Amino acid sequence: MAKSGTKEWKTRTKLVHEGSRRSQYGEMAEAIFLTQGFVYPDAESAEQRFIKAGEDEFIYARYGNPTTRMFEERIAALEGTEDAFATASGMAAVSGALMAMLRAGDHVVSARALFGSCLYVMEEVLQRFGVKVTFVDGADLAQWRAAVTPGTKAVFFESMSNPTLELVDIGGVAEIAHQAGALVIADNVFATPIFSRAVEQGADVVVYSTTKHIDGQGRALGGVVCASREFIRKTLEPYMKHTGGSMSPFTAWIMLNGMATLDLRVRASAAAAQKIAETLADWPQVGRVIYPGLASHPQHALAMAQMGNGGTLVTFEVVGGKVAAFAFCNALQIAKISNNLGDAKTIATHPATTTHQRLPQDQKDALGITPGLIRLSIGLEDVDDLIDDLAQALGRN
Repeated sequence: MAKSGTKEWKTRTKLVHEGSRRSQYGEMAEAIFLTQGFVYPDAESAEQRFIKAGEDEFIYARYGNPTTRMFEERIAALEGTEDAFATASGMAAVSGALMAMLRAGDHVVSARALFGSCLYVMEEVLQRFGVKVTFVDGADLAQWRAAVTPGTKAVFFESMSNPTLELVDIGGVAEIAHQAGALVIADNVFATPIFSRAVEQGADVVVYSTTKHIDGQGRALGGVVCASREFIRKTLEPYMKHTGGSMSPFTAWIMLNGMATLDLRVRASAAAAQKIAETLADWPQVGRVIYPGLASHPQHALAMAQMGNGGTLVTFEVVGGKVAAFAFCNALQIAKISNNLGDAKTIATHPATTTHQRLPQDQKDALGITPGLIRLSIGLEDVDDLIDDLAQALGRN
């Protein structure tokens, strides 16, 4: 939080200063505490710390570390939650948030449109351990109402789905879930912490893959769970520290450095994405363009109300199916073929054969993942250079 007695800091100030800890040396940059353990002045102090560690006391890096704690406090301040727990990857955050609170016999309602690994956790991991999972069309509030019952423990969704950029009405689903006493867990990676208002709209737990926009430069895996202090420290922390999914101090330092430019990067990428989406929509080589910032997107109004922006991802369909999509990808000169997103470099992904390859064809069809579908994660290159690159790759030059 901002220092007592000061005006509440705005986003960019929080991204640079929140959670800062300085040693006796008064270093300007955040320090990397590359230590797995900590020394106690005496046996009595060790005993007391294991009973209850103080606000700035640490036991073992799997439980917490000064560098990691800086990152957790900074992202919690940005997201508007009381606390956060940093994890080894985005999927460690997703699985940890769910597994820490669920047990055999519990019921979860989930949106059907999920990233492949999230779908695996829902279909395989949770149900293997006796958790019942009901899938719904995330955009259909009537299906949420029908599926959520007084016994439902949690609801889970990607606030913007991968790769077809379908939105879930966070406020609408939260109202349904809370009436039944269920927690709302939102994977908010596509919305980004910059455009997110998920907590204000009713989410109880917000999960990010920090590998994406927060790092933003393809350097390290990471994740984070943002929630109330009670959920983080009493529900999640015991599970994470005993199962070993916490973030390393070096990774936390990378994420801290990424956060300093997060607002600038995300807004620049989103502005470029808007221009690229508008341009692609006029090209005959493109069958359809999916971008929440376009008035043609069926949930454009929700996107503007929920995020105020269309985001950094543009999905479009190349006319000619897989053959044409592959030819397009192979002809790109600036954009790179990869399966990451939220990077400083523009990335082209063919979901049907990579990130969503293992989905049965009927599920691909239901989600709109066609052979010609391309997901573009827009980076920080000059937008006119990117448009020229897309044009030549589509054979327009």
